[in-house]
Amino acid sequence: MNAYLARLNPSERRFVVGVGLLFFLVINIFWVWPHFSDWGNLRARLDKARTTLGRYDAAIQSKSKVEAEIKKLASEGSYVPPEDQSIQFLRTIQAQAAQSGVGFQGSSRAFTSTNQFFLEQAQTITVIAEENQLVDFLYNLGSGNSLIRAREISIRPDPSHQRLNANITLVASYQKSAKAPTPAAKPATPNAKAAGTKPPAPAPARPARPLSSPAAPKPALPNKK
Repeated sequence: MNAYLARLNPSERRFVVGVGLLFFLVINIFWVWPHFSDWGNLRARLDKARTTLGRYDAAIQSKSKVEAEIKKLASEGSYVPPEDQSIQFLRTIQAQAAQSGVGFQGSSRAFTSTNQFFLEQAQTITVIAEENQLVDFLYNLGSGNSLIRAREISIRPDPSHQRLNANITLVASYQKSAKAPTPAAKPATPNAKAAGTKPPAPAPARPARPLSSPAAPKPALPNKK
């Protein structure tokens, strides 16, 4: 390389050095400088992976504690009775009304809605009671593991202004029972041999019609002279 540059004059040397420097800058701009941030990105990904691994390890270590909490919450939750127990809805309301001293006046027709897992039954009742009796009635319906809750309440005083007339819409949720669909019965195919019956006799063959014989030639008459 030095021998090649020695044969060039000063201007040619400056030109060759400039071209080499430009070529070096182009290579760095397009192939080296864009990868300057690769190491930082790799360090960030490595730190994120270590943080995630630490979280997973902590969750695995607390598995027994989480399972104990889940069992505790499951035992404290409300039991959802099967679907066939929804008929006890009105009976439960009437029993609680009698226990709280609330006068049960009547009820509307129950309305049922459903989704994939639960069946919701709503019914509007009319009661008459004093204020403390009505509060006790509603509180006892929703306390404990009861599934009955009040959705709408309309209250007005009775003519004597001593008691309250209330229209209350109560709602209860019930678990749907899983029922497997019954397969449709296949139509029975006739099988005379399996049923033990004789197959129907074939219809008698009709006699073939005789072919018509060709007409006999008429005798020639004698010529009269």
